[in-house]
Amino acid sequence: MAVPQRRTSKTAKRKRRTHFKLSAPGMVVCPNCGEMKLAHRICKECGHYNGKEVLIAKEEVIED
Repeated sequence: MAVPQRRTSKTAKRKRRTHFKLSAPGMVVCPNCGEMKLAHRICKECGHYNGKEVLIAKEEVIED
């Protein structure tokens, strides 16, 4: 079984992990409704993409 000959120093460990980080998603403002949405995706609030209504919102049904 492979075992390290020496302990990995803090510096070596941190140099290796410099690219291991989170990145923020690309958020933009929807030109139709003004809500924040992911870039190049349909707006979840109004259903528009590229100036066109792509997703038609379902009407709420109230059952008794």
